[in-house]
Amino acid sequence: MTNGRTVAERGPTRQEILKRFPRRKDQLLPVLHALQRANPRNYLTPDDLRAAAEHLDLPLAAVYDAVTFYSIFSLVPRGRHIIRVCRSPTCHLLGSTPLIAALERELGVRAGGTTPDGLFTLEVVSCLGLCDRAPALMIDDEPFGPLAPEDVGELLARYREVDR
Repeated sequence: MTNGRTVAERGPTRQEILKRFPRRKDQLLPVLHALQRANPRNYLTPDDLRAAAEHLDLPLAAVYDAVTFYSIFSLVPRGRHIIRVCRSPTCHLLGSTPLIAALERELGVRAGGTTPDGLFTLEVVSCLGLCDRAPALMIDDEPFGPLAPEDVGELLARYREVDR
């Protein structure tokens, strides 16, 4: 186990990641994004937070505040793919509730949960800024919409196929 990952999953080490960023406080969010992306379970470990604080000469509390403020960051392990469903007023009015229900059925988890195989985490967020595609969701960084509940199975199948 290295940097929270097994040797088989090993990407860049925490120190290799930090070396890419100047030691400036304005680099906090990019550093946190890079550290989280490097973790196969899509989260930040306590060691990640301490390393970011040390590298950027910030108090650990300031790093923790940023991580807990932004919903894109997580302190608990999540799935390989993060599904974020928009619940903005526009998405809600155009059908995000049945979309969430279909995702919960297809994945076998409630919103906020991770599938037992560790492949997907389902999150409900306030807004994705995709009102022109409502109801919308994102899987990792890829936006989808407008979607209907019957689209869910095919959409998830694409990601399951890639990860076989």
